[in-house]
Amino acid sequence: MHLNDSSARRRRPAPKAISRGFSLVEVMIALIVVSLGLLGVAKLEAVSYSSTSVANKRSLAAFEAASLAAAMHVNRGYWANTDPAGANIALQGTAFTVVSGAANLALSLGAVVPAIPGPGTCTNLVAPCAVTDLAAYDLLNWATDLNAKLPNDTATISCGALTPISCTIQISWTESSVATTSAEATQQAAATGAFEVPTYVLYVQP
Repeated sequence: MHLNDSSARRRRPAPKAISRGFSLVEVMIALIVVSLGLLGVAKLEAVSYSSTSVANKRSLAAFEAASLAAAMHVNRGYWANTDPAGANIALQGTAFTVVSGAANLALSLGAVVPAIPGPGTCTNLVAPCAVTDLAAYDLLNWATDLNAKLPNDTATISCGALTPISCTIQISWTESSVATTSAEATQQAAATGAFEVPTYVLYVQP
C-alpha cells in the first residue's frame, strides 16, 4: 500500500525551531550607540540651560533700560532741558563719570552720593528735590539696581545737542558663551576668554 504525498507530509516530523540569543559583540555595539545618544541629549540640556541664562540677562537689560527711560520721561524738567544737551555720562559698576556736558548733573551726583540710599532723599513730597538732584538720585539708584542684576555691567547715556533732546542708553555686561561643539567652544575661548560682551541700546526722547 502506498501513501500519497499529502499523507507523507503530514507524518513527517516538523524541524525543531532554532533559537539563538544576542552575542556579546552585539550587546556592546548597542550600548555604545545608546551611550552616544545619551551624551548628545546631555549636551543639548547644557546648551538649553545656558541659553536660558543668557536670555534672562538680556531681558533684564531691556527692563533696566526701560526703567531709566521711564525715569527720564517723569523728570522732563531736567532731561528735556539744556543741561543734558551734548552730555556723555559713563557708568562702571555703581560709579558715574560725566565725560562731557551735564555740568549741573556732575555737581549733583557728587552731592547726592553720600545719601544713597538714605531715607528721605528725593522722596519728601513737602520739599521735593530740584530736577537736577532728582536726575542724580534716579541715576544712582538705577546704577545700584543694574549692578545687582548684570555681571560686570557698564553703561553710557549719551544725549544729542539738538532740540528736542534725545538720548541713547547703552548697557553692556559679560555672559558665558554658548557653544554647541567643542571646536566652537575652543574658538570662542581663544577670542574672548569664553565670555561674550553683549550690548543693549535704547533710544529715548524725554
